[in-house]
Amino acid sequence: MEDIKAYIESGILELYVLGDVTPSEKLQVEEMASKHPVIKAELDEIERSMELFAAENAVEPPAQLRDRVLNSLLTNFSDDNNFPSKHPQPVKDNVIAMPAPKATSFYKYAFAACLALLIASVVTLFSVYNKLQDANTQLIALNSTNQKFSKTVNFMDRQLNVYRDTSFKVIKLKGTANLPSGLVVVAFSPSKKKVVIDMADLDMPVNDKAHQYQLWAIVGKKPVSLGVFDKTDADSTVMKEMKSVDLTHTFAVTREPRGGSVNPTMSEMMVIGTF
Repeated sequence: MEDIKAYIESGILELYVLGDVTPSEKLQVEEMASKHPVIKAELDEIERSMELFAAENAVEPPAQLRDRVLNSLLTNFSDDNNFPSKHPQPVKDNVIAMPAPKATSFYKYAFAACLALLIASVVTLFSVYNKLQDANTQLIALNSTNQKFSKTVNFMDRQLNVYRDTSFKVIKLKGTANLPSGLVVVAFSPSKKKVVIDMADLDMPVNDKAHQYQLWAIVGKKPVSLGVFDKTDADSTVMKEMKSVDLTHTFAVTREPRGGSVNPTMSEMMVIGTF
């Protein structure tokens, strides 16, 4: 019953009476009317309503036009071809057959609507893609910032651990004539035999690719290499641990060929310090 009600409310019956349906829809309406008295009754009611509407809104033709029509009928009265057959074909279930409607531009409009929807979808997807790209860029930048922050926190934690450890002695290696403004801060723990360079407080020019700085400890009046290091911005938050050493009171830094030297180049001594 719900399907019949929905079919009636779909508006197809009004279109049928007006003749604005396709041949297949016409056959469908006639078949439904023959099967369901409710639909047949609804069709009759629609036809009566339209007839009443036509009668109420009818326009009386001019007298001259009425005379011309009557004269034409009298003139051709004897010609049966001008009139409908005396035996008209029976109409099934009193349903008047309506002429097939002319082809409409439905498919043209449907195609235009689909094209407009496609264009709108592409524009929307492009906008969403740009927003995702911006969000991804912001996420990468935030991740980079978090990494830098984490690295800084780790450095400060190590720095505090070293400086709070009473076994470490802090020595400031000051510049020589080769680099008067030079400064290297070294933390040395004789009991743990550990040597650490505070790269954050390193005041040295950036070395080129062919050279590196080399840390030396004077042990028994002999220089002992504690390893090489570079001055780069990437190492500015690092507590760089060097090689172990026994008791010493003097540290120095020279500039050597990359990889370091067996013996220090005295003419390239940058800083030195004693405690």
